[in-house]
Amino acid sequence: MPVIERMLDILEIIERRPDGANIRELSDFLEMPRSTVYRILNTLEAREIVRRGLSGAYVLGPRLLSLAAHVSISSSSDLAEIARAHLERLSLSTGEASKLSIRDGDGVLVVATVQGSGEYGLNIKPGRRLPLHAGAASRVLLAHLSDVEISRALKSPLEKFTDHTISDPRKLGKELKQVRMQGWAFDNGEYSPGVVAVAAPVQNRHGETVAAVSIPFLSTGDESRIAKLRAAVCNTAKAISKELAARNL
Repeated sequence: MPVIERMLDILEIIERRPDGANIRELSDFLEMPRSTVYRILNTLEAREIVRRGLSGAYVLGPRLLSLAAHVSISSSSDLAEIARAHLERLSLSTGEASKLSIRDGDGVLVVATVQGSGEYGLNIKPGRRLPLHAGAASRVLLAHLSDVEISRALKSPLEKFTDHTISDPRKLGKELKQVRMQGWAFDNGEYSPGVVAVAAPVQNRHGETVAAVSIPFLSTGDESRIAKLRAAVCNTAKAISKELAARNL
């Protein structure tokens, strides 16, 4: 139904904006009458699906948390539970935040996170959805898809988020081959300016890449620091893969 599609479009936009979005912004972006946006938001707010802040911007509401708590257990949640202890050790040893991501359709979904103890550690929340072509974890997951799926992804418009985003299909294709060969990926501020990341693949007992472990951190240009974090991420990804094999997953 059109009204449900419009409601979901509104929620997706609000999800992508940490500070929320107001009625005018939603109306302009979706090319939808403000009166329609207002009625949908009123309904969602009454059910606590969204919440209106003092600035007038709408953010996601607390009702979504109780709904999420009743989501049935899936292979991705099992994977997140297995990975959590490994991520905790990774973040404890590096002082940086760490996360586990999986492919989610034409994007990437963060399914588990651990906050860092360092002074400048980044704050990452599970449930965040990211593009498939930009970022270290995304590139790891994209690089290990089938040739048909990679070709399809490279034919899609590649949005440019920063000056470092690789939006040229040929260049990205070469980068993906490099990722498969070396077993890790590096993000030089492709999705968020000033934020770099290292990532490595997690494989199941069949050798299929099912997730990516990554550490995003503020760029300092310290190559030795990057090398140490890369080694730690690769070791953690291998440890998770080993546990998956031991559990016959």
